Amino acid sequence: MGAILQSLSRTIIAGIVVLVVLVLIVGQATGAWINFGSHAWWAFFMRWLHVLSGVMWIGLLWYFNFVQTPSMPKIPNEQKPAISKVIAPEALFWFRWSALSTIVTGLILASMNMYLVQAMSLQRPFTAIGIGMWLGLVMAFNVWFIIWPNQKKALGMVQVSAEEKAAAAKKAGMTSRLNTLLSIPMLYCMVAQQNGGL
Repeated sequence: MGAILQSLSRTIIAGIVVLVVLVLIVGQATGAWINFGSHAWWAFFMRWLHVLSGVMWIGLLWYFNFVQTPSMPKIPNEQKPAISKVIAPEALFWFRWSALSTIVTGLILASMNMYLVQAMSLQRPFTAIGIGMWLGLVMAFNVWFIIWPNQKKALGMVQVSAEEKAAAAKKAGMTSRLNTLLSIPMLYCMVAQQNGGL
């Protein structure tokens, strides 16, 4: 087990294997097998990918806002490069791509379930998820077009003056905080659609 858990890729593969084994056990025990030819199963599968992507995205957003940013002033200056040169760039890679994956899988799911236009135009009965989708789109825009370009400057990936670096760090931080604020109603709206509405 230790050899599996010491590698992220082996851990992910093992998680998928455990999932397949569970599906087979439940299928054998209940006689209810997955129907890969059904629209319902593929819509469920896309929802699962959407949730996985969203957990990664919002998990990293909250990590930045609840853990990394508040902890930076407590870290001695000589240790800060470990965060800014190693951890933050890697976290930002997964952050922005999970944001894109969340948006893409969500739009595909809404299209598969035939409510994309109604949700995007906030028509009933898709108002709640429509608001959630618009909030998610704003947040993803912020990730790719405000946070990421400014973080590249703040982390020294793009060379700028010290003043520009400080301004970029502040702008990225405030936009990340805005996304944290928006994540609360966004998540509520996403869950509310299937559980009683707004």
